[in-house]
Amino acid sequence: MNRFEYHDGQLRCEGQPLRDLAARFGTPLYVYSAETFRTHFARLAHAFGALQPRICYSVKCCPNLDILRLLAACGSGFDIVSGGELFRVLRIGTPPDRIVFAGVGKTEREIDEALAARVGLLNVESAGELELLARAAQRHAVTPDVALRIIPDVDAKTHAYTTTGTRHNKFGIPLDQAADLYRRFGASPLVRLRGLHLHIGSPVSDPERYALGIRRALQLIDTLRAEGLTVDTLDIGGGYGAHYVGDDAPSADAYAQVIVPLLADRGLRVILEPGRSIAANAGVLVTRVLYVKTSGRRRFVVVDASMNELIRPALYSAYHFIWPVDAGPRIPQDWSPNQPFDGLRRCDVVGPVCESGDFLAKGRRLPPVQPGDLLAVHTAGAYGMAMASQYNSRPRAAEVLVDGGAVRLMRRRETYEDLIAAEHVPPE
Repeated sequence: MNRFEYHDGQLRCEGQPLRDLAARFGTPLYVYSAETFRTHFARLAHAFGALQPRICYSVKCCPNLDILRLLAACGSGFDIVSGGELFRVLRIGTPPDRIVFAGVGKTEREIDEALAARVGLLNVESAGELELLARAAQRHAVTPDVALRIIPDVDAKTHAYTTTGTRHNKFGIPLDQAADLYRRFGASPLVRLRGLHLHIGSPVSDPERYALGIRRALQLIDTLRAEGLTVDTLDIGGGYGAHYVGDDAPSADAYAQVIVPLLADRGLRVILEPGRSIAANAGVLVTRVLYVKTSGRRRFVVVDASMNELIRPALYSAYHFIWPVDAGPRIPQDWSPNQPFDGLRRCDVVGPVCESGDFLAKGRRLPPVQPGDLLAVHTAGAYGMAMASQYNSRPRAAEVLVDGGAVRLMRRRETYEDLIAAEHVPPE
């Protein structure tokens, strides 16, 4: 479900024409639907309701402060992976006990910041990190709640760069080492070991992949409990899919139907870390056509968005549906993008960055477009603006949130001065 729909030949967000937003705020432009965020969060909460889980939105996928405030109002906690993300969620007034801090390479400074903030749970990913955390906790005179991130050795069947749950990935602790580490620190007065954390990758389209990882975690939990150790928390991560190609992702109910029976009546506090399943379909990237040209047999549509704004196609060969914002007379009024349409031309949609890898789509069939036309790149709400850069000294895009009749500029477009702001260091 999302609130980006064609009416009278124009793509609108919650009724607001994207053409008007582009005219007002310029392009490239990220546009988000507040109602879509709320709906996706509510569906996930309802699907897993039997477990009464703590849902901690994954800040890294779309970290704008307005989005975080919106989800906090829905009842969300937050999954963070850096000191900067901790700064963000504290800035919006998040209660510390609703923050879960993960990440394979926490620095000593970040650990100190987490302890000073009294975050609710620290997910530890190595013996060295746990030892560093214990020493820091002693200095701060606090006893933090801790979970060990295990490697369930489950192939999520997703892109190699977004698979996180096998022994070939950098994340987590092998099961046998995790057991020994839990025994070693289970009675420590410096930290309070509460449970386990796992994350197998993203996006994961097969719910049975989760089942396999959770069963392996439960086996370890049963072993540790039999030895008298306290294990009352299981963070099952995130990675739930979003619709990139049609209705390709399982629903929240489909994931829950597999996962909930495994965890019901296990006496565990369950934590979920959804990101893209909430944010991806809640955002589009609006871009303007600059030029159309041919070279040999290839047709290029050059737009003002690039790998600066959306690196996923270049980084992961990710697919994003692209279509004109103003469908106009080219298609019937009742047409939808899922229907076939004659008169399309195969082209590459490329950006202005000086890299051959700077593309948003290759070999894509689009209606005829011309300079000045607007295109919408769909399912761009997750890992779009969050991964944006200033490469080629290109200022980053603006972000707009639409909430019914209200339109809010929640991130202004950067200026050239912004590009060099951090470089104003006085000479020694």
